[in-house]
Amino acid sequence: MTDAANPPSSSRGAALLAAEDVSFRYQHDAPVLHDVGFSVAPGESVGLVGESGAGKTTLLRILLGLATPTAGRVLFAGAPLNRRSRAAMREFRRAVQPVYQDPFSSLDPRVRVGDSIAEPLRSLGLGLDRAGRAARVAELLQAVDLPADAASRYPDAFSGGQRQRIAIARALAPRPRVLLADEPVSALDTSVRMTVIELFQRLARERGIAMVLVSHDLTIVSALCARMAVLQGGRVVEEGPTRRVLERPEHPYTTRLLSAVPRLPAV
Repeated sequence: MTDAANPPSSSRGAALLAAEDVSFRYQHDAPVLHDVGFSVAPGESVGLVGESGAGKTTLLRILLGLATPTAGRVLFAGAPLNRRSRAAMREFRRAVQPVYQDPFSSLDPRVRVGDSIAEPLRSLGLGLDRAGRAARVAELLQAVDLPADAASRYPDAFSGGQRQRIAIARALAPRPRVLLADEPVSALDTSVRMTVIELFQRLARERGIAMVLVSHDLTIVSALCARMAVLQGGRVVEEGPTRRVLERPEHPYTTRLLSAVPRLPAV
């Protein structure tokens, strides 16, 4: 599997989504994040790695606007994210979409696939009528390599890999500028992971969508992300071009992490 073909850091331009000096703690608990700075530029894919408990998922929730930092702020397109403004958050939800880890729990088994994919079009008020939504669903199913008749079926008719493709199609529905993916292939069999990784690669290349990828698998990060950040104990201890970090880590924690994290065999 080859390294991701994203622009080098010098050509990324201004950040599209960023955490600026973000700290976070749950009530009565120790801090989870400490003065974290993290960003993704338009069209860029950034990997976020670290051991369990490092703060990766908490940072992703903050970047999604699902949690408020204890200190610091989130910026979108250069402006602070205002979680108190319903209109601002609706625009943010259109632009920033999640892809979660477990494809078996991310889809409601009682809802047909087409209705599930179309749900963001309705909830975010994108102004499409029934025919427009049906056309958009058909377009999205084709984009993730699923047949058009999948729209009329229920999630239990599909495998784990196909369900994750459906979840990706739903995330793409409002034409987002950023995908935030939390271990999006870890629940899948090894052979299926490869096909979903190739889908992410193609979508990034063809649609120019920025992506933040949380993953324990460094082969996946290498395949999808030109840049990566390493979290330890809620702090970013190393950040840089993925190839450099993997081949010449500068922080002792990164060296230990690289030796301990299992990897898919290279292809």
